[in-house]
Amino acid sequence: MEPKGFQDPRSAGAIGGTSAAPYLAMPPAPLATLAIGQSDLYPYYFKLNLRSKQAILANDEIENPTNLLAGRFDLAFVLVYLFPLLVLALGYNMISAEREQGTLLLALSQPITMSQLVTGKVLLRGGLLLGLVIGFTLIGALVTGVDLSLPTVWMRLALWIGMMTLYTGFWFGLAILVNGYGTSSATNALSLAGCWLGLVLVLPSVANLIATGMYPVPSRVEMVQAMRTAGKEAQTKGSVLLSRYMEDHPELMPGGEKPQADFASLSYAVQMEVDKKVQPILDHFEEQVDRQQSFVDGFRYLSPAILAQSAINDLAGTSLGRYKHFSKQVDGFFGAWQSYFLPKVFSKVKLNSKDVAGFPVYGYQEETDGEILGRVGVVLAGMLVLSGLVLVVAYGRLKRVSVAA
Repeated sequence: MEPKGFQDPRSAGAIGGTSAAPYLAMPPAPLATLAIGQSDLYPYYFKLNLRSKQAILANDEIENPTNLLAGRFDLAFVLVYLFPLLVLALGYNMISAEREQGTLLLALSQPITMSQLVTGKVLLRGGLLLGLVIGFTLIGALVTGVDLSLPTVWMRLALWIGMMTLYTGFWFGLAILVNGYGTSSATNALSLAGCWLGLVLVLPSVANLIATGMYPVPSRVEMVQAMRTAGKEAQTKGSVLLSRYMEDHPELMPGGEKPQADFASLSYAVQMEVDKKVQPILDHFEEQVDRQQSFVDGFRYLSPAILAQSAINDLAGTSLGRYKHFSKQVDGFFGAWQSYFLPKVFSKVKLNSKDVAGFPVYGYQEETDGEILGRVGVVLAGMLVLSGLVLVVAYGRLKRVSVAA
C-alpha cells in the first residue's frame, strides 16, 4: 500500500515541515565568552518549519526569568561596573592625601607643577590598571579557547583596549576634578561614590524606564489573542483561501484542474492568512523596539557606562545589532524555504532526488569588519569627547586648587 500524507517520504509538506527542516544558528563570535551582552535575551538558533515565523520563534529556549533579571557575571560586568571603583579607589586622594600629610608643599617646591604631579600619578596608576585589564582579557580569551590567530580577534582586542583606556581616563578625570576642589579625602570618596552610583547605575536605569515608557511594545498576550482570532476566522473560510491562492498561482493547477482541499494545503492556506493578519502587530513590536534602542543610543552619551557596555557587546558579538543581522538572515532563508516547498505542497508534487539536491542551504554570513568598526567607532568617538571634556575641566580646576592644609 502506498503511504499517504505525512507518512509519505516524498511528501513536500512532511520533508519541508519536519524531516529535512534545518536549524538556523548564529555561531558565537570569537570574544563572545567575555561578554554575555544580549545573548541571554535573544535566541541564537531557530528550528525551521513551513509554518509561520511565530511558530519558529515559539521554539526558542526558555530562560529562567530570575537569571534574566539579575544579569550575568562576566568580564564585561567587571570592567563596566566594578573597574571604575578600583580607579576611584586609587584616585580619590591624589591631592588631598598629600595636603593632609603636609607633603604637597614639599613636592611642589621641586621644579614641577601641580598638573605635572597629578599627571605622573595618573599615568603610573592608570598604566597599572590597564595592564591588569589587558592581562585579564588575554587570560580570559586563552582560557575560553579564543583563536588568537584570527586577524579579526586582534582588531577586536585592540578596540576593546582602546575603549578601556578612554573609560579609565574618564574616571581618573573625574577623580582629578573632585580633588581640585580642595576637600578632604573622605569627602572626595563620598562624592566620587555618588558619581559612580549615578553614572553607572541610576542613569542607565532611568534611560531604560523612559524608553519603555515612551515606546511600549505590544504585549505577548495581545499577539496571542490576535493569532487566535485570525486563526478562527481563517478556519471558517479555509477552502475560500485555498481557492484564492490557486487563482493567484495558476501555474500550480496543471490542466486547469480545481484544487483539492486536502489537510496540508488547507492548513498552509489558513496559516498564510493568519500571518497576514498578525504581521501588523509584529511590525509594530519591531518598530517600538527600534525606537527604544534609538532613544538609548542617544542617551548613552551622558553615561560612560552605557557607552562602554555598547562597545564591548559589539566587539564580543553579543549586541542587539548582531542579533538583528542574524534575524534578517532567518527571515530571508525562511522565505526561500517556503517558496521552494509550498508550491509543491499545493500542487501535490512528489519529491525526487533532483528536488532533494535543490533544497535551499543555510549558511550564516557574519557581519563585515566595516560594519563593526562603524558602530564601535561612533561609540569610541563619544567616549573620547566625554573623557576629553572631563579631563580639560579637571586640569583647568587644578590651576585654582589650594595647596595649604
